[in-house]
Amino acid sequence: MDFEYTDKGVCAAKGFRAGGIHCGIRKNKSKRDLALILSEKEASAAAVYTSNIVKGAPIYVTKANIADGKARAVICNSGNANTCNQDGIFKAEEMCRAAAQVCGINDRDVIVASTGVIGVPLDVTPVKAALPELYKGLTDSAEGSLHAAEAIMTTDTVIKETAVSFALGGRKCKMGGIAKGSGMIHPNLATMLIFITTDAAVSPEMLNKALSEDVKYTFNMISVDGDTSTNDMVSLMANGMAGNEEITGEGEDFNIFCRALRMITEKLCKMLAKDGEGATKLLECSVRGACDEDTARTVSKSVICSSLVKAAMFGSDANWGRVLCAIGYSGADVDADKIDVSFVSAKGTLNVCKNGRGVPFSEEKAKEILSEDEITINVQLGDGKCSATAWGCDLTYDYVKINGDYRT
Repeated sequence: MDFEYTDKGVCAAKGFRAGGIHCGIRKNKSKRDLALILSEKEASAAAVYTSNIVKGAPIYVTKANIADGKARAVICNSGNANTCNQDGIFKAEEMCRAAAQVCGINDRDVIVASTGVIGVPLDVTPVKAALPELYKGLTDSAEGSLHAAEAIMTTDTVIKETAVSFALGGRKCKMGGIAKGSGMIHPNLATMLIFITTDAAVSPEMLNKALSEDVKYTFNMISVDGDTSTNDMVSLMANGMAGNEEITGEGEDFNIFCRALRMITEKLCKMLAKDGEGATKLLECSVRGACDEDTARTVSKSVICSSLVKAAMFGSDANWGRVLCAIGYSGADVDADKIDVSFVSAKGTLNVCKNGRGVPFSEEKAKEILSEDEITINVQLGDGKCSATAWGCDLTYDYVKINGDYRT
């Protein structure tokens, strides 16, 4: 069967239920702040984590819990990061115990995550008080995934979820994901919270291999503001309820699984970048003609991370010199005299640089093209056949406003 996008997010895969509720961590009672995802059966589990040496307590607890490659549930709160607190590990473990108790599972089978303000002690009393109601309301419907996605949001302005269907060995499989992330997003990994579920049968070893490789080309290629957060995690659970023969090694089935995973992660990447704090535009830098993949990734990330490029895109200014500048300081070994640059949107294509030199273009047409809410910066290096893509957003006045009073 063909790969197809479908609905129901983390509830698309067979055997997964989810939900979200307001428990009281966040002051605004209209905002959900506690999410729970539960697998009917034990699932293979894998995760990747932030590269920040200052890590939230949930990171350490989750690493320990899924060291055996297995999990049954995810519990996540928003509004408090449970980071840089003396009792953080205990609080994260307490969340696992509370979730496990209501779900009737082992507390070592729980993935725990938190997001929000750093350095404020987390009160788990409202978490424990709300869990029975949250568990009772778990559902495998689209609403369940939606409510879970809402509950993990902080400064996000839109829900981020997606799902795909695919086939393994004649069995229909599904995979879905939800995400949060708007600020403090920058490589490397994995600057956001992502929870992915699938009913495909995959061994823990191959699940980890698929996820670890995928993030190099997806979540490690996003930048909103140059800040790598402390609590970021991408987790993947596979419960095998689709009934396919378990993937235990490389081959056709593993490649199909990785393709489905890439469809999920790339779509979530674009959602995350487009919803960057204060952002008005999704930026995509597509680099082609690189001598190797590392060069392509380095160049594309450098362009998308440039504050000057991001500011120019906010102002719909075709200041292509800033793109070349970002390539030049990226550290990649490229020939500046071979670089071509163009800007692309739904309004057309604008060639602005050929062989490292400017070419005449209409400023009016440039303004029209760059006024769209999704812009691609195409870079051709002329040195080889390798390519890479990075995602980001424009830099606006609102970014400063949002982060100027984030805590207060």
